[in-house]
Amino acid sequence: MSRLNGFLHGVRVLDLTRHLPGPLAALLLADMGADVLKIEPPDGDGMRDMGPRRADGRSAYFTAVNAGKTTRRMDLKRLDERAAFLDLVRTADVLIESFRPDVMARLGVGYETLKAVNSRLIYCSLNGFGCTGPLSSRAAHDLNYVALAGALPPVGADGSLPDTPLADCAGGLFAALAIVGALHGRARDGRGCHLDLALADAVVPLQILPLAALGAMGAPAAPGEGLLNGGAASYHVYDTADGRRVTLGAIEVKFWRAFCTAAGRPDWEPRRDDPLPQRALIAEVASMFRALTLARCEQRFGPADCCFAPVLELDEAIASAHTRSRGVVHRTADGDLQPLFPAIVDREPPAPRAPVREE
Repeated sequence: MSRLNGFLHGVRVLDLTRHLPGPLAALLLADMGADVLKIEPPDGDGMRDMGPRRADGRSAYFTAVNAGKTTRRMDLKRLDERAAFLDLVRTADVLIESFRPDVMARLGVGYETLKAVNSRLIYCSLNGFGCTGPLSSRAAHDLNYVALAGALPPVGADGSLPDTPLADCAGGLFAALAIVGALHGRARDGRGCHLDLALADAVVPLQILPLAALGAMGAPAAPGEGLLNGGAASYHVYDTADGRRVTLGAIEVKFWRAFCTAAGRPDWEPRRDDPLPQRALIAEVASMFRALTLARCEQRFGPADCCFAPVLELDEAIASAHTRSRGVVHRTADGDLQPLFPAIVDREPPAPRAPVREE
């Protein structure tokens, strides 16, 4: 067991969540050594029927976000099952649930009830719009939360959307962080607490720079006109001669100077501070890249220390020398790909996750 996988050794977690955000939060706790028992309804987590299937017929999505956990099905509407659940709560450190507000209370296992059973319990509610507010009972999914937070990126001309569920992943990360913080606080004062996290809220801190611009100037930069959203030649995505794409992130003077030197265009260097959007300069840089293949771009700009990188497909990314050397993606004997907890502790990479264990 690596040191990372022992950080939360002895911490017992009850995971009553479904789909991605809550299970991701519990997965991260399990990665740090917590003992996670996933409580599913009698018909199972809906994620079991979503996404691509493995060779054994199981959902690859469900397997991915619940590895390293033990699962148990319980019907909390039954008195005997509820009594058994309360026995689990008595010795638990953390409970995570993702129901709409008041569902747990209607089942007879709301926070106040569980607090009376275990005053040290850290109870985390992770749902769409939180436990309070005008939208608290509304149904939604990741796309809705991102849209309502003003963070939806431009949709492709073909209607394509980003493949990474931003709000769900951010919600899981913030929940895990809040839980670890609450465990540290409880170690000082012995008190549990109720954490109320909304997926719609989790997107907001990710917009710290656009919000800073909004506060300072009254409006964020329009798409394609700001420093970080496509308006600067030094921070842009460019096409290559062979149909690939490359990224340039040479915002600082030293990196832009290194890029201009490698490009053989010293005349571009003083134009770094041209007013935004820098459409003329972008067009010139784009023309240069379109004359080069991806391989030629990497040969010229890779060693130049100018914040240059190719745009990789996912299979290329996990096969890259960097990813392989860091050990943050593990292929199981069944062929599953596990993106592991991305922390190397005392030079030791994270250990692979055990399979889901069904009770």
